[in-house]
Amino acid sequence: FGEVKCRGTMVNFPKEVKTYCRHCKGHQKWKVTQYKKGKDSLYAQGKRRYDRKQAGFGGQTKPVFHKKAKVTKKITLKMKCEKCSCLKMKNLGRCKHFELGAEKKKKGPTIHGR
Repeated sequence: FGEVKCRGTMVNFPKEVKTYCRHCKGHQKWKVTQYKKGKDSLYAQGKRRYDRKQAGFGGQTKPVFHKKAKVTKKITLKMKCEKCSCLKMKNLGRCKHFELGAEKKKKGPTIHGR
């Protein structure tokens, strides 16, 4: 575990990692999950403004974004200390395919059948 940046097409990351915890002041086991964005609030200022403008007649008032340029999303990991339940985030960057806790591929001689 160290500096991991997603560059390739597939990234496999373990579900449990042993790394430093600031609160425990030592290395502990951390549970790793993939970060997901929370539900948008209906009461955020931008949403209230948008809903107010959309109300009534007149159709769509603000531009709808269509020019999507990116193919991938940035992967962020949420890590939780098993001892003190302290949370920290780790950004991995972009990758096409991300797996959490999948089995590692074995490097060995390949046997070709005839």
